[in-house]
Amino acid sequence: MSPLDTSLQDTAAPDGVCFGCGSSNPHGLHIKSFWHEDGVHVMAEHVPEAKYCGWPELVYGGLIAMLVDCHSNWTAMAYHYRAEGREAESLPRINCVTGNLGIKFIKPTPMGVPLTLKAKVEGEVGRKSRVICEVYAGDVLTAVGDSVFVRVDAGQLAAAAHGR
Repeated sequence: MSPLDTSLQDTAAPDGVCFGCGSSNPHGLHIKSFWHEDGVHVMAEHVPEAKYCGWPELVYGGLIAMLVDCHSNWTAMAYHYRAEGREAESLPRINCVTGNLGIKFIKPTPMGVPLTLKAKVEGEVGRKSRVICEVYAGDVLTAVGDSVFVRVDAGQLAAAAHGR
């Protein structure tokens, strides 16, 4: 996986429908995550539209949480692929879901500034993996996510959610 190639989302799940990161959701944000050249971090950039304003001239905290959630989840999946020596487009697809989402808001995040998300798995890559995700507005750290993502079988998860 090269950091300059197609995003993890477009490579591993071109049919994804998640509002935040699904490549096929016509109404979604289409967050795109890429391995950084350092081989440790997974990076994404996003410029919030005006409709995601919280306080005047500030990004809505819920949007920041969604960005951290989606990007951190893809970071966990990218680490799983790498731990198995597989490319993101290989089958079977690796899926993770949010087990715990933690966000610490450090400074107000201004509107009109590109946001950079920088994430990595902290510790072991396992059924449950801890991801640390930093959010920068320009060069200013504005939020940090400290979350856990759980590897799942998506078919079994959907069936259980619908009582099948």
